[in-house]
Amino acid sequence: MARWEAKRVLITVRTYPVPASSTIEASCTGGITDQGNWIRLFPVPYRFLDEDQRFSKWHWIEVQVTKPTSDIRPESFKIKPESIKILGEIGTEREWRERRALVKPLLRPSMCAIRRERDERGAPTLGLFKPAEIKRLLIEPAAEKWTADEERILRQDTLFQKAPAETLEKLPFNFKYEFRCADVGCNGHEMMCTDWEMGQAYRRWRREYGDGWERSFRQKFEADMIQKFDTHLFVGTVHRRPGTWIIVGLFYAPFETAPDLFG
Repeated sequence: MARWEAKRVLITVRTYPVPASSTIEASCTGGITDQGNWIRLFPVPYRFLDEDQRFSKWHWIEVQVTKPTSDIRPESFKIKPESIKILGEIGTEREWRERRALVKPLLRPSMCAIRRERDERGAPTLGLFKPAEIKRLLIEPAAEKWTADEERILRQDTLFQKAPAETLEKLPFNFKYEFRCADVGCNGHEMMCTDWEMGQAYRRWRREYGDGWERSFRQKFEADMIQKFDTHLFVGTVHRRPGTWIIVGLFYAPFETAPDLFG
């Protein structure tokens, strides 16, 4: 029998939803516990949550969790969605100063260092670092429609949930960052980014600007990330491909005018 416990979690990562047979659709969600440890929460059927449970990034929540049998990654926990309680929010005052202080203990010097640590110790499978250089944002065409199996999952009713009237929209592009990290021996990286915010921005700007969506998209997620913000990347491994890392979230605080908390 599963042993459930309550955890308090600061949400820092939420990915664009994907079809999930157990909950119709789900987002992989990550954050930091009140003990200062990484945690991955799955599945989170966000569109099925009650309005007062629909947390955003940088919300503190309380949730009942248990260790899953199908995911051996040490930070992964299965949740009871109905147990989610929003406790409060960490704001952006003083160039994200409080947010910076909360994530600083988990900051690593490079993507290469995170990968080595995971290969040597089996953990972490979540991480945060500042790239030495973001070279460019790649926008690559992807399948425009869900597969037949994915479509079937999205339209099914489960024992506890009814499929929404509006089917989850498939993103017809993959978004990737090409960057170099601060490791002396780094040969460069090209990693997919599944951040929920990017997916929503594409959908919104495609509706507003039609085929001209890419200009605004690149301004925020390429030009601003390179020039305007003190950009750090949240990364995580893929469940079914444990050796593969992807970018699961963006930390884009304004550059500090006071001494750098990350210094």
